[in-house]
Amino acid sequence: MFTSKANKIFQQVIEEYHKIDTVDQPFKNPYGKDNLIEHLLYRKCWIDTVQWHYEDIIRDPQIDPVAALTLKRQIDASNQDRTDMVEYIDSYFLEKFKDVTVKDDATINTESPAWGIDRLSILALKVYHMNEEATRTDASDAHREACQKKLGVLLEQRVDLSTAIDTLLSDIEKGDKYMKVYKQMKMYNDDELNPVLRSQK
Repeated sequence: MFTSKANKIFQQVIEEYHKIDTVDQPFKNPYGKDNLIEHLLYRKCWIDTVQWHYEDIIRDPQIDPVAALTLKRQIDASNQDRTDMVEYIDSYFLEKFKDVTVKDDATINTESPAWGIDRLSILALKVYHMNEEATRTDASDAHREACQKKLGVLLEQRVDLSTAIDTLLSDIEKGDKYMKVYKQMKMYNDDELNPVLRSQK
């Protein structure tokens, strides 16, 4: 199933990141573009993993305001990269399924395959870090027990989400569902649509 591959790659990314565990480490994709979907999944999860740690850093109550502003702009750029990667993944599926004959009674899903995969990538990070908390030796027994329960819920959620994504892809392949992708129309990065940026042109 597709999500078995995706979950394995996401785990690979997260473990690789934590070998150095710093947001400014160099990125190297072990999958070439001849393995396009693997390449995209690896890059997608790397962006998510770095942003996860950006979000930790910016919540430091002692953070220097200038550093916080710089980091906020890095988070904005990361969000744009994340959205772009989702659209690349959806483009992969649009190409993959372009010759499918869509049935007359086919329906559309509430989200595209890649936005489900986006949630699966974030969920992999939640599982990894909740497991860290559930096994942290300097934490109290009550803390570890509470985190273990949360981890159980996250693992159940991953099974459910994986099943839903695989079912959606199967339904699209059979023509029971169809894809319709709306490109993200973010306005705050566009100097024609954001009035603050427009005023500085």
